[in-house]
Amino acid sequence: MPDATPKTVIEFYSTTGDHGCFSNFSRHSIYLKKKRWPTTEHYFQAQKFAGEPDEEEVRKAPKPAQAASMGRDRKRPLRRDWESVKEQVMLDALRAKFTQHDDLKAILLGTGDATLVEHTEKDSYWGDGGDGSGKNRLGHLLMKLREELRQESPQPPAKAGG
Repeated sequence: MPDATPKTVIEFYSTTGDHGCFSNFSRHSIYLKKKRWPTTEHYFQAQKFAGEPDEEEVRKAPKPAQAASMGRDRKRPLRRDWESVKEQVMLDALRAKFTQHDDLKAILLGTGDATLVEHTEKDSYWGDGGDGSGKNRLGHLLMKLREELRQESPQPPAKAGG
């Protein structure tokens, strides 16, 4: 008989709410490449210009929305390999965020086997496109990271005599 239990889906986008920390705009700094980055958005956008002066300009942006805008500005020279490295850059940023903040790690692990979906009409690559037609790559990378963290985390001992 097929399992009638619906698979849990957790949608996120805004920095508010129970899963607001899944947003790249959430105010959780990370330490990568020997520098402190105000948000994962700052890191991700700046890596489009790795090794160039624009990288540091984006890192210093006052807010994540400004870092995003700067990163999307095609007047800045995008690194040639960006399309082939962007998912790894994002995964590196997420790994830093969820391993450098124990509270966030607990929230991610606490999602169990839920499908994580960045629910937004504004993005059909990292998000679901608002109608499920998008690739939801951010959600997929978070689920991949959750599985990695599970493998690393010691399992609590089973209670005897239960």
